[in-house]
Amino acid sequence: MSDTAGKPITCKAAVAWEAGKPVSLETIEVAPPKKGEVRVKVNFTGICHTDMYTLSGSDPEGAFPAVLGHEGAGVVESVGEGVTDVKEGDHVILLYTAECRQCKFCKSGKTNLCGAVRATQGKGVMPDGTKRFTCNGKELYHFMGTSTFSQYTVVSQYSLVAIDKSCPLDKACLLGCGVTTGFGAATITNKIEEGANVAVFGIGCVGLAVIDGASFNKAGRIIAIDINDGKEQWAKKFGATEFINPSKLPEGKSIVDHLIDITDGGLDYTFDCTGNTKVMRSALESAHKGWGEATVIGVAAAGEEISFRPFQVVTGRVLRGSAFGGVKGRTQLPGMVDLYQKGEFKIDEYITHTTTLDEINKGVDHTKSGNCIRCVVSMD
Repeated sequence: MSDTAGKPITCKAAVAWEAGKPVSLETIEVAPPKKGEVRVKVNFTGICHTDMYTLSGSDPEGAFPAVLGHEGAGVVESVGEGVTDVKEGDHVILLYTAECRQCKFCKSGKTNLCGAVRATQGKGVMPDGTKRFTCNGKELYHFMGTSTFSQYTVVSQYSLVAIDKSCPLDKACLLGCGVTTGFGAATITNKIEEGANVAVFGIGCVGLAVIDGASFNKAGRIIAIDINDGKEQWAKKFGATEFINPSKLPEGKSIVDHLIDITDGGLDYTFDCTGNTKVMRSALESAHKGWGEATVIGVAAAGEEISFRPFQVVTGRVLRGSAFGGVKGRTQLPGMVDLYQKGEFKIDEYITHTTTLDEINKGVDHTKSGNCIRCVVSMD
């Protein structure tokens, strides 16, 4: 048993005190895990656009002050009463999409959307309704059940998964969100078949992972769509067969009309990775009549609504969503680690920037720039 087990730990964390302001490096206290909980030393975390979305104030579930971050990997420091699936010293990926294997969602076999901790997670607290972080006597909210912008965090036993210790944690952390979300959307949510035509709107980390998943499943034509020409080389590196900048189409020609023209009626599969509701509609309308499937992955701002003509779905198109790529974290993520270890899909290639916890706001600036796919933060 570690020397710190059962005791509070003092460490550094990036605290979001209020919306619209940079995170602040603070010394915080992390309480020991209670029944059914695990305390983890976070070694590395990615910075995801969802963190920026919440920090901006657009997230209806955003609560402040909070410890953000949800794309982390580290080592189990101690476990609470009743925890059996992980133990001290295990290398783990933290999961913002839990998997209890006991609720009706987990038992259904139809979804990865576990209901075990969702209600309290959305309120920024642990399953018992309390918090484990304090700073100068003030409690801090948790974020997405993970809070990886802290050197130590406490999570539900259902919100992490042990992985092979030979997998480097600075790479494994990206499986906590973006890479898994996109790759899974292509291979699990949609099960793209060999030879299928695919269009991906928005070529960030998630969009590239969709492209990689489509390529993994041997899709035929993979069209990457982005208004940033700099994304073309990235898209093709990950398997796209072509790139389109919608802003450079002939005047009066929409991306939907262009896609329908060049694909003889539309795409078998389209993916929105932007969070823009107009793009979501374009993804649906560019799906092929009769069988085309459009998948929404991007998260829109609070209050946004998507509109479309009912005739689009009456005539056979499908509009669906995908959270965490349909991946069941505790059951399926170790297999994805194995695929990575075998060189069968990419992680390293997503990392364009690195930084330290002390300079995490530089990482935030990188993430907001147009030339960053993922910035990984060393938490030590």
